[in-house]
Amino acid sequence: MKKYLNELEMELNKYKKDLKEMNEYMYNNPELGNEEYKSAKLYCDYLNKNGFNVTENYLNIPTAFEGKYGGIKPGPKIALLAEYDALPEIGHGCGHNILGLTSLGASLLLKKYIDEFGGELYLIGTPAEETNGAKVTMSDLGIFDKFTVAMIVHPTEKGHHRSTTSQAMEALKFKFKGKTAHAAGDPYNGINALDGVLNLFNSINALRQQTLDSSRIHGIISKGGTTPNIIPDYAEAKFYVRANKLKDMLELVEKVKNCGRGAALSSGTELEIENYEFSFYDMVTNKTLSEVYEKNIKIQGIEEIYEDEGLGSTDMGNVSHRCPAIHPYFPISKENLTGHSIDFAKASISEEAYKGMAEAIYGLVLTGIEILTNEKLVEKIQNEFKNKK
Repeated sequence: MKKYLNELEMELNKYKKDLKEMNEYMYNNPELGNEEYKSAKLYCDYLNKNGFNVTENYLNIPTAFEGKYGGIKPGPKIALLAEYDALPEIGHGCGHNILGLTSLGASLLLKKYIDEFGGELYLIGTPAEETNGAKVTMSDLGIFDKFTVAMIVHPTEKGHHRSTTSQAMEALKFKFKGKTAHAAGDPYNGINALDGVLNLFNSINALRQQTLDSSRIHGIISKGGTTPNIIPDYAEAKFYVRANKLKDMLELVEKVKNCGRGAALSSGTELEIENYEFSFYDMVTNKTLSEVYEKNIKIQGIEEIYEDEGLGSTDMGNVSHRCPAIHPYFPISKENLTGHSIDFAKASISEEAYKGMAEAIYGLVLTGIEILTNEKLVEKIQNEFKNKK
């Protein structure tokens, strides 16, 4: 693969200025999930300009898109995924501006080898990873079932990190309904919905002793009443429930729901439980594919690839249950950074970020070339996926 590196460096030089300008534009114009209209247009216009067949409003998701290239000669189908949603107040504190453009850069370089070796290349724009991840809807519709592989590389602080796991996650909203009354004059005629929420928190705190060390339950009181002198007739809490494996998460979710049911019973309130965001599956990294990507990072002179614990959740987990997938990380700083922070957002437009971005682009393209040219490798990747599934 080393023989391709000089070729790729020269090719990337053609696009570096554009990618940098697009990155800084998105940094300065952050858009929340499912509101990424400017960002999606930026991608679609650029893909059209560079020979991709573009579908906007993909799957009737207004800010999703599909850019397809190739298909003249048969071969593997490679999907590169782009995220471009930002966070409230913080902007691109997760670096999705540079994340999506890394996939775009890799797509621009890889299309040459689609012409040479055959196959199909897809760049899929996936909105709202931070909330109602579009990859969940796409996975449920079977979009990823046809792909040989799906790849995405996420920015992080120092160093390259391998693709490992992520936690399965469910977002639960508990809606307690009671009865108003004057809190001083006749509180005995009221039913305090906030008591239901407080009982819920106490029950969940008692449940923690019986949860796995790797599991997480964290929530907020999203509504707790309007004024202290009125018994609140409505109160609401939102929770994320996470576990390393989908099966464990589903079992824990049922226990948390039972905490809510008990809280309603003891407070005399009525309870409704609903999902306020999509559920994310755990990330199942295809190790064969991951090892190829890591090799193609190391041949660039990068000696060490780090491994994380795999806490946190992503809708890329849902993709990994439908086709072989990886979700490694590239560095955007030499300093320690906290994710979902203003400092992280600022680092996403630094020179160190563009260096890490280029390394990730080369890693993705070289991995793509191997998939296009090595049938035995593809068979090994597919066999691992089938066995894990």
